[in-house]
Amino acid sequence: MKKDQVLEILQSNGFILDEEKPLQYGAQLKFSNGSVVNVFDKGTITPQGKDIELVKKLLGLAPGGNNVVAPVAVIKPASKNKVFVVYGHDEQARTRLDAMLRRWGLEPLILDQLPSEGQTIIEKLVKYAGEASFGVVLATPDDVGYRASHPDEKAYRARQNVVLELGMLLSRLGRSHVAILLGQQENMERPSDIQGLIYIPFKDNLEKDAGLLLAKEMAAAGYQIDVAKV
Repeated sequence: MKKDQVLEILQSNGFILDEEKPLQYGAQLKFSNGSVVNVFDKGTITPQGKDIELVKKLLGLAPGGNNVVAPVAVIKPASKNKVFVVYGHDEQARTRLDAMLRRWGLEPLILDQLPSEGQTIIEKLVKYAGEASFGVVLATPDDVGYRASHPDEKAYRARQNVVLELGMLLSRLGRSHVAILLGQQENMERPSDIQGLIYIPFKDNLEKDAGLLLAKEMAAAGYQIDVAKV
């Protein structure tokens, strides 16, 4: 099986390619869920990292060998129309973001507007985040915090639930598929010191301050956005 065939099968089953690196006589494919697949020119395929058994099943790799059979699609492909939205207490910013995404022809997935079906918040987030290929996190100055005994370091920060859900989205979708809209950044403590995160600042006008930059990031992730609507 060739590299392009491997990519087509895995991407059609919801795997998001983060990086492709050349190997001697082949290529290494790294995906946002932690899966790594080495594809060699002679047809050998060696899965590594996370979800090895799932990768083998999708690629039709028989146990103990590299035989190829018809792949089995077992994961619902992530949508290039749905966007998972995380937010705190700033409902005005959430409403503006929701309206902007819908104007672009996209479907925002907002947790408290989705059916729970008896699931916990975490289970619900995992389920619906898997339906989208991109996440947008509204990090607004809803809380205040500082180190114990250091009130002089007081700074605004995002709600704890926002930081938790941000981490889950990064794990599920990968850094290049999650954008953090940082409200009033001059007064805000960033919710994470992880390198390579996409931070887009905005002040009072979310659409004007952040719209174009967010549209560019989503377009790079494969979303079809009409620039005339931005």
